[in-house]
Amino acid sequence: MKKILLFLMVMLSLSAFAAEGDGVTFFEGSFRQALAKAKKEKKMVMFDAYTSWCGPCKVLKTKVFPNKELGDYINEHYVAIGVDMEAGEGPALGNMYPLEGYPTIMFLDANGKIKKKVLGLPQGGAKELLSIAKSVKN
Repeated sequence: MKKILLFLMVMLSLSAFAAEGDGVTFFEGSFRQALAKAKKEKKMVMFDAYTSWCGPCKVLKTKVFPNKELGDYINEHYVAIGVDMEAGEGPALGNMYPLEGYPTIMFLDANGKIKKKVLGLPQGGAKELLSIAKSVKN
């Protein structure tokens, strides 16, 4: 019985570790640092403007961004950053990038210029967002 329990614990640990690499990886620094990283790595920026109370924002976070295919593409071609628009640097960024609602996903060049703005939850989920990301990059 101990061996079975140990085996299950190991398998759960491995599956949790494997899942870590899936989906979009979000940069943990400031917006300015994300732009600098994008310039240095010759990438664009995917800016997820959200709020803590927004239902569709939560769907993006739990159902769309964890998609492996989307994550693989975004992580290779973009520096992704998520900002709560009501906390930290969010209000100042809201002045720079006026929004009509949440969530808003902006695809920016490394200088911060908007190339594409997506308002609301993409109806086609990860597949639609991936298509948009590819069209912006090309």
